[in-house]
Amino acid sequence: MVEYRSNLFRPENEDPFKISRSKIELFLECPKCFYLDRRLGVSRPSIPAFTLNSAVDVLMKKEFDIHRNKGTTHPLMKAYKINAIPLAHEKMDQWRENFKGVGCLYKPTNFWVFGAVDDIWINSKGEMHVVDYKSTSTTAKISLDDEYKQAYKRQMEIYQWLLRQNNFVVSNTGYFVYVNGRKDKAAFDGKLEFDIQLITYEGNASWVEKILKDIYKVLLSDQLPKSKSTCHYCSYRNSALNFEKN
Repeated sequence: MVEYRSNLFRPENEDPFKISRSKIELFLECPKCFYLDRRLGVSRPSIPAFTLNSAVDVLMKKEFDIHRNKGTTHPLMKAYKINAIPLAHEKMDQWRENFKGVGCLYKPTNFWVFGAVDDIWINSKGEMHVVDYKSTSTTAKISLDDEYKQAYKRQMEIYQWLLRQNNFVVSNTGYFVYVNGRKDKAAFDGKLEFDIQLITYEGNASWVEKILKDIYKVLLSDQLPKSKSTCHYCSYRNSALNFEKN
């Protein structure tokens, strides 16, 4: 049984340090915010939970579980001509559970890296496809080109990397299942209707191990790293501090 440090990184501790997919993204957003969080215990302010999105996520998983249990193809797969079925695996529930997920020990850093997937499909060749559910409500064309959606791509690539570290055959092709709430109805009538769109993405996880080594180097240092110029949190802290000094 692997033992983990409960929270903060301590250079002298030899136990594997648990680092989530979301904390890797935090490092990419701003190394200073990451260091404050994982080394010093000063986290960014929390944001409210997106409960409607979570409800859609749960229902989507239940829907695909019906086909997972039957070993059948979901109609969405048929509509997009995807020769696959939802993966039935004994660890599927664990892989989808927050704070557990798919994990591996990355020995060069002694990190236990993990992340919770939404779904995994398997094709006729025995290759896994990582699937991510996304909820929105927009009349604009849905794509992965927006700047903030680059994090979605990295999220999928980390999941692909994690599964490969567990010796699974994983396709570079992943799928985003977008659920788009419709606003064109005459009334609410106690229900919200959605259009569903599938977007294919070709992942490239070659960056993951380099970033893990960069994170390790930063955590080992006693020096606070510089803020990223685009970090709104650091900008706020600096502005507030300047006003207080003056």
